[in-house]
Amino acid sequence: MAKGLVFVGLGLSGIGGMTVDGLEALRACDRIYAEFYTSKLIDTDLSELAEAIGKELTPVTREQVEEGRFIVLEAKKSRVGFVAAGDTMAATTHLDLRIQAAEEGVPIEIHHGISVFSAVPSALGLQPYKFGRTVTLPFLEDGYHPRSPYDNILENKLRGLHSMVLLDIREDESRYMTAKQALEWLFEGEVKWQGGLINDDTLVCVASNVGSRSERLTAGYAGEMLKRRDLGDPLSTLVLPGTLHFMEAYSLVTFAGAPEELID
Repeated sequence: MAKGLVFVGLGLSGIGGMTVDGLEALRACDRIYAEFYTSKLIDTDLSELAEAIGKELTPVTREQVEEGRFIVLEAKKSRVGFVAAGDTMAATTHLDLRIQAAEEGVPIEIHHGISVFSAVPSALGLQPYKFGRTVTLPFLEDGYHPRSPYDNILENKLRGLHSMVLLDIREDESRYMTAKQALEWLFEGEVKWQGGLINDDTLVCVASNVGSRSERLTAGYAGEMLKRRDLGDPLSTLVLPGTLHFMEAYSLVTFAGAPEELID
């Protein structure tokens, strides 16, 4: 492909997180754009990534990707790479860019990467097909406390499904919602809406820096987890398990330190 748009997911951690095919595809690009707003790559930085690929990388913001057509227009004339942590097609921002390219007749190539959507269930030993709708918790600011995340997690719970809860990132401010802030968000929601989603005895899991050398898995009851000082932040994903298969219970006890009474 002499021209076109090449999407490469970088995986979760370090330079080695991308596939060999993805690396070779980037080395053949004329220009590469990198977006790290929707997700962050652990254990490396832009300069290390550029050195490994052998090409300079130009960082772009989420707004530039969403509002600007310059990437697509450039891909009509040359081979342009677009990289992001995880899998590039997991974010609607990137899917929109792919659709724009298709509408302009630009050739598209995709090299998928490992994302939290598969890695977190695998790390915790939870069965992926038992997860319900994934939700994102935004920072509590200026009285903004939307009810929809609470309701979606509650619906999963009522159906016996696990809930994966992604935590807000403010890359421009270097702010990452912590697992404790996420639990406080849910407890405040419980006070407001009283749907029975969470209490001190609700089992919750925190998967931090998954796929990296600093990966940490923690499971316990919500009231006790709120008292812990270190849950492995800053890059964490919260999971509220639904109905557990006995193998899932064993996994949470063995790999995440969940209370042994789960398997009694």
